[in-house]
Order: sequence, then structure tokens, then C-alpha cells
Amino acid sequence: MTPPDEHEMTPDELYAFYARPENQIPVGPGVRRAADLTATVPVRFSPAVLEEIRKRAADDHRSVSSWIRVAVDRELKRDAG
Repeated sequence: MTPPDEHEMTPDELYAFYARPENQIPVGPGVRRAADLTATVPVRFSPAVLEEIRKRAADDHRSVSSWIRVAVDRELKRDAG
């Protein structure tokens, strides 16, 4: 089975997908996700916005950094399509 796009699934959906034994078999070579992250960009947020980001990241079981990357990726895809 094709691995899911983890950016488009909820944590519960991902859990259910990987709970099935047939989805626990590695497919293809391993992937180092951080390899394509090449730069750090300092960004400032108001305290209220940062608190909302932290809340949403926690709700999605992600780090703040990961949540921001996913949000930016979604926005770029939305604008491209």
C-alpha cells in the first residue's frame, strides 16, 4: 500500500493506518526528512498568534516548527492550485 501523505491526515487517521500490520512493512529506501531543510528563518509573531500556533501544534501532535512548515506548505499548494 502507498504510504499516506502525512500532511493531509489527522493523527488519528495516521494511527489507524499504521496500526494495520500490512502498513508496517518498510517500502523502498529510508528517507531522511531533514535533508531538504537547508535554512533557518527567524520569524516574529505577536504573543496571541504564537499562543494560537502552540495550541494548534499541540492539537496536531506536532512541534511548533513542524506545524509552521506544514501551514506554509499548505498555503503554497493552495496558491499554486
